[in-house]
Parts: sequence; C-alpha cells; structure tokens
Amino acid sequence: MIEVTRLSKRYGDHVAVDDLSFTVHPGVVTGFLGPNGAGKSTTMRMVLGLDRPSAGRATVNGRPFAEHRAPLHEMGALLEAKAVHPGRPAREHLRALAATIGISDRRVDEVLELVGLSEVAGGRSGGFSLGMGQRLGIASALLGDPHTVMLDEPVNGLDPEGILWIRNLLKSLAAEGRTVFVSSHLMSEMALTAEHFIIIGRGRLIADVSGAELAEMTPALSVRVRTPQPVALCDVLAGNGVEILIREPDVLEVTGLSADEIGARAWTANLRLQELTPTRPSLEETFMDLTHDAVDYHGVVDTTHDTHPDDTHETRELEMAS
Repeated sequence: MIEVTRLSKRYGDHVAVDDLSFTVHPGVVTGFLGPNGAGKSTTMRMVLGLDRPSAGRATVNGRPFAEHRAPLHEMGALLEAKAVHPGRPAREHLRALAATIGISDRRVDEVLELVGLSEVAGGRSGGFSLGMGQRLGIASALLGDPHTVMLDEPVNGLDPEGILWIRNLLKSLAAEGRTVFVSSHLMSEMALTAEHFIIIGRGRLIADVSGAELAEMTPALSVRVRTPQPVALCDVLAGNGVEILIREPDVLEVTGLSADEIGARAWTANLRLQELTPTRPSLEETFMDLTHDAVDYHGVVDTTHDTHPDDTHETRELEMAS
C-alpha cells in the first residue's frame, strides 16, 4: 500500500505538489493521471525518497520507503528506463542490483525470462531499443519480488505485443494481491488496464475514483436507439433541446434525453425498442474535461479543412421543436 498524506513540494516560488493526499490499495491496478507538469513524477520521487517533501509524508507499506530493511522487497519502481550504464550487459546490470540485497542469480534469470530479454541479456544495454530498455527497467523493478510496484510510463516504446504483455503482467500482479501504481499518458491503454484512477492537476488532487465512478462523472453524450418504428418514435421524442440523428434506417442517435426518459416515452406510446444504449465519453475525453483548467499550455488547431462533405449524406438530422 502507498499512502500520501498532505504531501507538498516547492521549488522556490513554484509549487510542484500542493497538499496532496491519496491511498493506493493492493489488489487493483491504480492509474496515476495528470497533464504534463501536474506533479506526477515529483510525487513518485517523493514516495521513493529521492526528493524531500516540503510538507507532508509518503509511506510504503506503513513506513517511509528508505526505512525498510529491504526496500526492494517492499517496492519495485521504474521512473527512468534508461538509467543504466550503456556499456553494461543487461544481466550484469541486474546482478549488480541483486547483489546489493542478497538476491540470487537464479532470480535474475527469472526476471529476464519474464520480460523477454533472456536471449539478449549478454548484450550491452546501450544498444537496446527504447522498448527493450523499458523491459529491462521493469525487470529491475520486479527483481526483489516486491509487494508494491510503481511504474512511470511502462508502455513507452513497446510494440503492440509488448503493450499487451505489460497489461496482462500488471493485472496478474494485482490479482496476486500486490499494490500496482502506474502513471501513463496513453489513455486508451489505461482504460483497459486500470481499475482505479487518481487524477491530479497543478499538484492538486482532482479525482480519486474507481473506473465506474469516473465514467459516471461525465453525463452520457447521447443514446443509441434501435427500433422498427423510427418515424413514430421521433414524433414521441420531439421537444425543445432534443436532437435526433438517423444513423441507419432503424437506428437513432438521441441527444437531450436520458435512456430512462426515452424508454418511458416509448413504453407509454406502445413502441418497440430493440436497443437502448447510452454512449459515454472515453477515458481520454473525461480526462480532458476534468483537467482542462489544470493544463498550462493550450494549442490551437485549424479544423476548417476537416469537414467531410459526405457526412451530410450519410446522416439526416432532425431538429425537433414542440
């Protein structure tokens, strides 16, 4: 378990982390999200004891990380995958780490096999690709068979097979009852991997919620309705603020009414529904909405040439007014 209590970090007049509190529980993969400059890396460094807090404290399994007798057995971490001497072979890098805490060479070979580097373990790490470097960093984090794992951007540089591998690895570690804390900017992957989310912006906590709670924080964008009676249903749903798009001959996309309201009106009118599905924003869209005010720099994109002329022919828009 990782516990952060009223943690703050100042660099002169700049506040990197501001009175931040949260708990990372075992048994689930917890995603740590935030825009660039939100304070994620600084928070992780303070958890590891690499940076001294200006206020507050961070503990790993009940005490500061540095106070554990065998820290690498308590928590394994990956903050910078390339923090390896480029002239040292992967196996020797791991053996050197293992020697500091009395871990056997057998365990070194186990983690090399686990991350898929056994065949290249004798090669200079300086010749590794970014993805191979990530695998070596993950091997280092798992070397002590820790109760807690904290990884910063673990999928950076990995190919699709590698991304699937790390996703399954993190889930399996959580299923074993370990604490798994992962920071990433790849929202699509976090949506598939994490079950709980801690979101920060400008050093402050924005949300500490489960995946289901996060999905409920943003209302449904629209409701997909399939019916063999689309014209009659359009008449029933007509009203101020209601917009209906005909996506297919028997499929409507309705904005301005909830699924419950649509179902109730259809039932009252004795109309048959074959599908009633709210479409919610993606994790990326929800994240952007929650952190919009915490982003330091907003770019501007010219979208005047992005309109597809066929769009108007593929869907008909019915604007209903009472």
